[in-house]
Order: sequence, then C-alpha cells, then structure tokens
Amino acid sequence: MPPSHPADLVFTGGPVHTVDPARSRATTVAVRGDRIVAVGHDEVRALIGPRTEVVDLHGRLLVPGFQDAHVHPVGGGVELGQCDLSGAVTAEDYRRRIRAYADAHPDAEWITGGGWSMEAFPGGTPTRQFLDALVPDRPVYLVNRDHHGGWANTRALARAGLDARTPDPADGRLEREGDGHPTGMLQEGAMTLVAAVVPEPTPETLTEGLLRAQALLHSYGVTAWQDALLGNHAGMADPAPAYAAAVRAGRLTARVTGSLWWDRARGTEQIPELLARRQELTGGRLRATTVKIMQDGIAENHTAALLHPYLTACGCASDNSGISFIEPEALRRYVTELDAHGFQVHFHALGDRAVRESLDAVAAARAANGWTDNRPHLAHLQIVHPDDVPRFRRLGATANIQALWAAHEPQMDDLTIPFLGTERAALQYPFGDLLRAGATLAAGSDWPVSSPDPMAALHTAVHRRRPGAAPDAPAFLPEQRLDLGAALAAYTAGSAYVNHLDDTGTIRAGNLADLAVLDRDPFEDPADIAATRVLQTYVGGVRVHAADDA
Repeated sequence: MPPSHPADLVFTGGPVHTVDPARSRATTVAVRGDRIVAVGHDEVRALIGPRTEVVDLHGRLLVPGFQDAHVHPVGGGVELGQCDLSGAVTAEDYRRRIRAYADAHPDAEWITGGGWSMEAFPGGTPTRQFLDALVPDRPVYLVNRDHHGGWANTRALARAGLDARTPDPADGRLEREGDGHPTGMLQEGAMTLVAAVVPEPTPETLTEGLLRAQALLHSYGVTAWQDALLGNHAGMADPAPAYAAAVRAGRLTARVTGSLWWDRARGTEQIPELLARRQELTGGRLRATTVKIMQDGIAENHTAALLHPYLTACGCASDNSGISFIEPEALRRYVTELDAHGFQVHFHALGDRAVRESLDAVAAARAANGWTDNRPHLAHLQIVHPDDVPRFRRLGATANIQALWAAHEPQMDDLTIPFLGTERAALQYPFGDLLRAGATLAAGSDWPVSSPDPMAALHTAVHRRRPGAAPDAPAFLPEQRLDLGAALAAYTAGSAYVNHLDDTGTIRAGNLADLAVLDRDPFEDPADIAATRVLQTYVGGVRVHAADDA
C-alpha cells in the first residue's frame, strides 16, 4: 500500500556521505517540505508516493551542502563584471587583459577590477608605468588577488592627490620610487587613498554582483556562507544593501551570516551602531550576528603581525614585525564587550602574533562573561606558534581554514618562505596539528582571493599540493594533511557550527535538506579530488543548481 505521508523528494541509489559520525554512510534520503525525514537504505523507499520526485544517484555521491565560512561574494561577483585578472599569473597575461578591457569599455571613466598575483612582478610590486603604457588617458585602479594591495596608474594617483609629500597612513604604506613619488603600489590601509576617489558601484551593480556570485557558489554546491565583511573598507562598497534588496525580492536562496565590519579607527562607541545594523540586517535567510575584526595584514607584503621580525633578502633580521591593527589591550576590551552583547567575533589573523592576540581576546571575554554560545573563530591562521595550537580547544575558538593557500606556489616560495626563515615557515597552516589538538575546524575560500570551489580546497587540504600539480611535486608540510573525511566535515558541519546553522551540515532526519550531488565518490579515488564536479544543489529541498548533464 502507498505511504500515508509520502516524501516530496527521495534520493536513492547512493552512496550518501552523511558527515554523521554515528552513521557515516547510507544509500537513500527522503525529504518532506524543507527537511530530511529519513536516512537509510531500501526501507526509506517506502516513502515514495505517486507524486514523489525521485533522484537516482546512479552511484554518485550525495553530501551535505558546503558552507563557506569566510567569503566575499558581492565583491567577487562585481569583479567578475569588471577587469577580471583572476586565473592569470604572468605580467603578459595582465597586459593583454587590461588592454582588451579598456578597448571594450571606451566610455568607462575608470578602469577597475582586480585579481592579479603578486608573483607576476619583481618583489610583488607592479608599477604605475606598466599601466600608463596600456591606459594613459584614464585612471586605473586594480586590487590584487588577496585584496590587501592596490595598483594604480599615474592618472589615478593624480586624481587622489598623491605625490612624494603624501605620508604613509598608520595602517599601510605607499611603495615609493627613489625620489619618494608613489610607484602605484598601495599596501593595506594606503589603498583607501585611491579607492576613496573611485566612483562607487550603483546599488543595482552590487545586487547583480550578489546574484551572479550566488549562482556561482550554488554551482559549487555551496548552500550557506559567512560574508566576511559587511561595511566599507579600503574603498570597497558595503554589500549589505545588496543582501537587503535580495531578501526583499525573495531572491536570496542561500543562508547567509553577515560579519559586520569593525572600524579599527574607532572604539566601543561604534557598538550601538553595530547593534542597530544587526537588527536591521537580520531577516529571511540573512542574519548579521557577527563582527569582523581584522587584526593584521598578510605575510607577502610583511604586514602580517609576527612575534619576531621578518628577515631581509639577505636572511638578516629586519626591524619590521608587521602590523597589529588594534592594540592588544584594546582588542581584549572590544571583544569582551562584543561578546557581552551576543556577537560572534570573526578574526582575521594570519601571523603568530595576531593569532595570539586574538586568542588572548577570546580568553578575556571568557573570563569576563563566562562561556557563551557566540562561537568565536579565527580565519586564515598562516603561522600559529605551537604554544597556541591547544588554546583553540581550551577556549572554544574555531579554526577557520583556507586550505588552498597551504601549498607550494611562487607567492609562497618566493615572497613568503625566504622572509620567514626555515623554522618559522614550518609553522604554516597547521591543520593537522589543530585537528589532533581537538580544535573545531571550519573552512572557507576567501573568494575572490582564491577559488570558491570547495573541491579544489579539499584536494589541497588532503594532498598539500594545488590541483593540477604533478603527483611527485613536493607536498607543503605533508605532516599537516587532513584526510578527506575531516576536510569535508570542516567544509560542512564545521562551517555550519560557525554559522549557527545547527540543523544543517550533516545528513540526518530533522535537518534542513541542504544537499549537493557530486558526479563521483572522491573517497573511492582521492588522487584527483579537484576533478569532482557538482551536478545538483538543493537548499531546503529546492533545487537551486543543476548542471547541464545532471
């Protein structure tokens, strides 16, 4: 007899990887409405009724939807419509793309975009003259791949009023020629000097960027994310209005946690504004319940905050240990007050000093407020001192990893390792140590800094080699590898924990039906995890992506 309450949707013909440690594999999943109602094997097929949609997996793997714990979708989506330099790694590639974009947009007042890699230029610093030769008649401003540096031509520098007399801001620097004139390369806070005069994108452009990004992320099986910056920073437009518009129009299909930007030039007087924004921007599938604090910069331009100075090109100690953007005592005070107001704090912390200062701030909040359920997390974690590894578990601070960065590439081998030294370079991206010490791992892409494809990140976490690298290429600190199960759990259940989406991230009865169908089971042959494609993506049981051959 037919079931009295048939399922709306049934996936069968598994395998199903549940990310549930008590029952890791199944073959059939039933969904009614927006929730999973049964997980098992042939017995679940009894829920198939005359109107049930049946998805035959044909041996392809069903997994929980991926959740990106640190991403910038609106900026990434907007950049896809601008002068997009991502994916290229040579100066000649950039020359060709910039010239082609300028020719195709003769009426554009500014040429903007980004995605260029530092390793394409000597010392990681391109010049204004390179751009002047391509676009002499209009200002050009292009952010680099990691969004911690900007590249301007002479017209853009003049439009911003920058010359040899312009002082460096406290949180950044202008690279300079011999006479002190800016080269066109602006590091960290100096980016704002030019970005402030770049025309802001229209609200329509921002919303188009969000929807473009949402479609791309869904195509990679991403069903939820944490936007790592809601606010204005370094000339980047606030993406919050785009989210609000998408919510109002019913077009936000992903589940989004927004990290409200902490203005490091101000103090606790901004907290009432953050509280108001949290209320204003929480509705539908959007919740602005997090505050983002950027504590340092990046290692490649020597602004990541280190416990000991960077080395010079000759291997000697320099007088530069990077930048702590917020004084440690103030950081502890700010985080304690934010925690008391029920905010999660999302730290940007790359260098070992920034990691320690951030953990110290979490410890201060725990001591003052007791253990709350605000779930603080530290993103990036390029260098972690061994003494601080066990503190993640003790303090309940999640390690938010960007696995694609944990590999040999020119930016690592030429611009980072020589200036850290062998001993300190061996402390980079200690995913394995963190997991073994009992830390909760979440995972994200930091797109558009790097690819938003979770499968590429999983491949790198497992092999410590970038996708496409030769099998005999040296692995980057291979003792820090994760097995595929642990890496996938970080990108699903771990990120769901960070996002306070406790009824997602695993496939079990009662959870929301946020799911992705892969074109293979990468557990069977993990040699080329990155080749895995997403065929279908579901949010709340509704298909939001289907590949052409799905």
